[in-house]
Amino acid sequence: MKSCRREFIVGSVVGLVSTAFLPLVAHAAEQLSETDPSAVALGYRVDATKVDKVKFPKYAAGQECANCQFYQGSASTKTAACPLFNGKTVEGAGWCNGYAKKG
Repeated sequence: MKSCRREFIVGSVVGLVSTAFLPLVAHAAEQLSETDPSAVALGYRVDATKVDKVKFPKYAAGQECANCQFYQGSASTKTAACPLFNGKTVEGAGWCNGYAKKG
């Protein structure tokens, strides 16, 4: 009986741990689309060089997500999460009107 009880306890703990933490690891952040309502509201573009400079006069050459204070990756990371877009990933070469130079 001891081995059955031990197997049950170990199995339960492993099952509980995998149920609680596996979804966190397995779920990759969603890539932000330019058509997403929040992206449209902030003028997000996957390619910063394609920003409408008339509509967004705040944009200046060289500004891109990778050098914004909100970008959650390193400057060399191709994509990373952005808190302005509820944690969705944005392109490092992208831009939005929420841009704030990393300081």
